[in-house]
Amino acid sequence: MSDQPPDVPDVTSLLLSTDTLEQFLQSMADSALALSPTADGSGITLERQGRPMTVVSAGTSGPALDEAQYGQNDGPCLESLRLGKEIEVPDMLDDDRWGPYPAYAAASGTRSSLSVPVAAHTHTAGALNVYFPQPLGFAEADRNGLRALAAQATGAIALAQRIADARQYAADLETAMQSRSIIDQAIGVIMGQQRCTADEAFTILRKASQHRNVKLRDLCARLITDISGSPPGSGTPLRPRP
Repeated sequence: MSDQPPDVPDVTSLLLSTDTLEQFLQSMADSALALSPTADGSGITLERQGRPMTVVSAGTSGPALDEAQYGQNDGPCLESLRLGKEIEVPDMLDDDRWGPYPAYAAASGTRSSLSVPVAAHTHTAGALNVYFPQPLGFAEADRNGLRALAAQATGAIALAQRIADARQYAADLETAMQSRSIIDQAIGVIMGQQRCTADEAFTILRKASQHRNVKLRDLCARLITDISGSPPGSGTPLRPRP
C-alpha cells in the first residue's frame, strides 16, 4: 500500500495528463494550496546557475514575495533551496532574519510561510513555498502532503533533465556524424586528386587546416563546395574513381 497522503495527486497520472514540465509543476503548486487551507499563495522556485526564478505559482501572494527575496538575494525560500532544508517563518513581525524581507512580507499581508526543498543539492535546486496571511498558518497545512509534492517535483525535474541531456547528446552525436561524413568526402576528393592513401589525404587536410587556422570540418566543407558547386550533404562519402 502506498504511503502517499490521500489528498496528494498521483504523480504518474499527472505526468500522463500534462504536456510539459511547467504544466506538471503548476499542478504541484495548485495542490500545495489545496493542502494548506489557510494559505493565500504558493509557488515553486528553481535556481539555475545561481539565478532563482518562480517557475509556477498559485494564489495571489507568492510572486511578489519571491521577487522581493530574489532582489536582495536572501530570504526563506532561497535559504531552503540552498541549504536543502525546510524553513518556517512563524510570524514575520517577530522575525529578524533576511534583512528587510520579513517587514516587507508583513506589510504586504503575509504573516507566515513554509518552504520545502525541491531537488536539493542539485544544479536545479528549488523550493516549494507556501504563504499565509496569519501567524503560524502552516500549523493547519498537511506537512507530509507538501513534502510528498516536493518529492514528486524533484522526480519530475530529474526526469526532465535526463530527457534534455539525452536530446543534447543525440544532437551532438548527429553533428559529429555529419562532420565525419564531410571530412570523409573531402578525404575522397584529395585521394582522387593526389593519388594517395586515405591517411595521407587526411594529413594533407589537417596541415592545411592548421596552416590556414580554419576548423577541419569547415575546410573540408569549402573544398567540397568548390568542387561540386553545392554544400556537402551527409550522404555517402565521395571516393576516387578507380
